[in-house]
Amino acid sequence: MELKDELPLDHKLARVYRWGAAGCGLVLLVFGCLGLADALSPFDTDGDRIAGMSTNGVLSLISVVVGLALVAGGIVGGNFASTLNMTVGALFLLSGFAHIFVLDKSANVLDFGMTNVIFSFVMGLVILTFGMYGRVSSRLPHDNPYWRRRHPREAALEARTRRPLPATAPTVTPLRLGRAETPNSSQ
Repeated sequence: MELKDELPLDHKLARVYRWGAAGCGLVLLVFGCLGLADALSPFDTDGDRIAGMSTNGVLSLISVVVGLALVAGGIVGGNFASTLNMTVGALFLLSGFAHIFVLDKSANVLDFGMTNVIFSFVMGLVILTFGMYGRVSSRLPHDNPYWRRRHPREAALEARTRRPLPATAPTVTPLRLGRAETPNSSQ
């Protein structure tokens, strides 16, 4: 499976990738800006809280950078936004797993708490889902451009057997109720 398949510019999936990236990026951007506005010290681990999560200056800066990257991906859209969503979503999940092991230890330089770990898992799954939507599945519809790229023979066969609609619709004669007339009947 290749993830470099090209999506048509006007395909409806491009909106899902674009809005998913931009929406998640804005959430991260707000969290990071709130942390930076509090002028937190960079590696402080004393438990400063923003929006119910512990944070410090470095975590706020990382949130702003990732949020800006996702918003930029939303602006670009298309396959770029989808691939960016999948990458950032996977990194969020890995971050959640990594930080669950360093809770209450000196290696917890980003001041992660359990709420941060849960947020990292939830946000990672949301971003990953936006990136994979309509792109990675065992049962994609046959009109999906990714299905057509992965199954070129079947797509070509379907295109050949599909008859184009006529330019004008055929004329349908209305049914007459009453006395039946036959073409050979004389008057």
